[in-house]
Amino acid sequence: MHLRSILIICIWALGLLNPGQLVSAQASGSVSGTIIDAGSKEPLIAVNVSVEKRIGTATDLNGAFSLKLDEGQHTLVFSYLGYLEQQKEITISEGETLRLEIEMKTSSKMLEEVVVSAGKYEQKLSEVTVSMEVIKPHALVNQNIVSLDMILEKTPGISILDGQPSIRGGSGFSYGAGSRVLMLVDDMPMLSADAGDVKWNFLPVENINQVEVIKGASSVLYGSSALNGVINLRTRFPGNEPATEVTLFGGAFMNPARKELIWWDRQPLFAGGSFSHLRKIGNLDLSLGGNYFKDEGYREGDYQNRIRGNVGLRYRSKKIQGLSAGLAVSAMYVDQSDFLLWQDADSGAYQQPPASLTPLTGNRYNIDPYVEYSTRGGNNHSLKTRLYSVDNSTVNTDRNNASKLWYAEYRYLKRFRSQTQWTSGLSFSKNKVIANLYNDHAGSNTAVYSQVDAKVFNRLHLSSGVRWEINTLDGDFFYSLPVLRVGLNYQVGKNTFLRGSLGQGYRFPSVAEKFTDTNIGGLKIFPNPELDPEQGWSAELGVKQGLAFGNWSGYTDMALFWTEYHNMIEFTFGVYPPNPDDIPTFDDVGFKAQNIGSARISGFDSQLSLTGPAGPVELRFSGGYTYMNPVDPSLLDSAEIVAEDGQILKYRRRHLLKLDLEAGVWKIFAGANFQYYSRMINIDEVFLDPLVGNMLLPGFPDYWEENEPAYSLLDLRLGWNITGMIRITAILRNAFNVEYLGRPGDIGAPRNITLQLHLDL
Repeated sequence: MHLRSILIICIWALGLLNPGQLVSAQASGSVSGTIIDAGSKEPLIAVNVSVEKRIGTATDLNGAFSLKLDEGQHTLVFSYLGYLEQQKEITISEGETLRLEIEMKTSSKMLEEVVVSAGKYEQKLSEVTVSMEVIKPHALVNQNIVSLDMILEKTPGISILDGQPSIRGGSGFSYGAGSRVLMLVDDMPMLSADAGDVKWNFLPVENINQVEVIKGASSVLYGSSALNGVINLRTRFPGNEPATEVTLFGGAFMNPARKELIWWDRQPLFAGGSFSHLRKIGNLDLSLGGNYFKDEGYREGDYQNRIRGNVGLRYRSKKIQGLSAGLAVSAMYVDQSDFLLWQDADSGAYQQPPASLTPLTGNRYNIDPYVEYSTRGGNNHSLKTRLYSVDNSTVNTDRNNASKLWYAEYRYLKRFRSQTQWTSGLSFSKNKVIANLYNDHAGSNTAVYSQVDAKVFNRLHLSSGVRWEINTLDGDFFYSLPVLRVGLNYQVGKNTFLRGSLGQGYRFPSVAEKFTDTNIGGLKIFPNPELDPEQGWSAELGVKQGLAFGNWSGYTDMALFWTEYHNMIEFTFGVYPPNPDDIPTFDDVGFKAQNIGSARISGFDSQLSLTGPAGPVELRFSGGYTYMNPVDPSLLDSAEIVAEDGQILKYRRRHLLKLDLEAGVWKIFAGANFQYYSRMINIDEVFLDPLVGNMLLPGFPDYWEENEPAYSLLDLRLGWNITGMIRITAILRNAFNVEYLGRPGDIGAPRNITLQLHLDL
């Protein structure tokens, strides 16, 4: 092989040359143009433009492309994920430069949905090797979702217990510290540096493009805290036309079914508003958003006042095609008090002891500078950074805390002509915690990862990746053994896709889990500096079937899953004297995060999504059922287990059913959302003890015995699109006014009603 040929191959492999340039030596003409979305007129980035499906290029950040061709007739093929493929016949004369403008239409098939989180690059939902949920903005607007956890609670396979997410039963309840589900905003972590939890009210729900949920271990691409899955909120950028949305709402909590729970003289109220504005200014993309929310709370002393704003900027270079740089900033001020434990199970279930009141004021902000470069061949270099700060001040200064997380990630995506993508990256994070609650701590995390996704024989997608991390905390080193994942997706028929995956995961304990030392309303939490990381793996076999009959389209998805955890971290009630040789006292009794051993969660997940007409009525249905069997394997054959289902992990349920139906005719739409939760089988036994349980939660042992913990919730909505710009909606939550228990000492909200005004300007 000649030296020139070797050099060309090396340069192409580095992404500095696109395939179209390799065939231009004999060309005598050229074709160029732009490709835009037929609806929004927004430029489409990285559209594949090929000639007779042999050679080609990809569009840049302005949707532009250029190819040199021999004279004669050619067939151009334009293909892009989520859009209908187009072909165009052209004739090139010698020396001619042909100019085109192509408008591409989105595909109406749900299987053509484009997702990013599964491989950190755009791919069809039907071709990913893991189970994924995609939540679109209309689902949030139509139900007046003011915090992301509200819509996740309505999503199949997901439950939120007192703010802590669990996917397919992978997590229980850990007293506000640590999360096995990693929250991302635009592909970067958004977990607090101290508690490792999600601040749901900080997430910019007014500026959502879509939310992607990966079910199962995802540590290879995303690292610690992705042990149980990933939730990725992707924000919006503007199209060619400016867009402004404004939402105003107000509502009230109604009386609960048990009148003795009423503590108010008038109905507690809530109200708020949000706006978003998107526009292009030359090569600058601008997005603005804001949110205000005031909630008096249905529980006494449980209130929230917050104001939040965000701005996003992205500049696309005029001189260097494919180069862009941006900055995203969000900030929030909050004044709130959280409800921890009820006063008693009878008349005081919506009230709490004064000693457990936790009012705080605080601020949160993140600053995200980034730079990205895309080559004509579709290869991509990106450097993303984030500073995430959380600061809380309480009346009791012993609980003040502040934390900062600095994060940076370089990622390289290489696209090969054989429909193979290679994603590799290096990430580094540093955290600093200043807190009276658990003293001052500092740590860091360094990781390197690589994953290859390849399409074989045009039907088989293979995925394989590896990651390795080093974690430090206060000078101590922890490391993860290299974790692996493999997956495959095989297209059996035109709309039938089989998949299987196996992925390892791990999680380093948070500062709060290791060092929290506090007493809230008689509930004591002890530190455990010796806490070790937890590890695990998850596997699944699934099938996704596209549905199309008449004007109806959709898909059904079924999956079997199996998850194992080792060194699992759970808060465990016990006696923890400072010195093991000391005689314990009542002050030594409480909860401590412990490595309890192993856990196994197996089960079945099924979903159905359909849209289509029934006469003049347009219908949209989505729903899913999840069966979970979460057990401690060490207890399966234990003679000590007397009670039925005693081996079931704490704070888990076996059955979840989530259904949503919306119908629209003329300018009216109506919808219903149904949620079923089977009973919570096991909780901390101390809460059921007649003596200690009644001291911690007065009346709870009898309440648990007498009230069936399984429950169903029904939410209703009715809306009127007065014009194309104005919509009003009424939402009735908990329509049957069910009294339900999320966790011990926390009864859910009674029936409440919301009126919403939404403007598209």
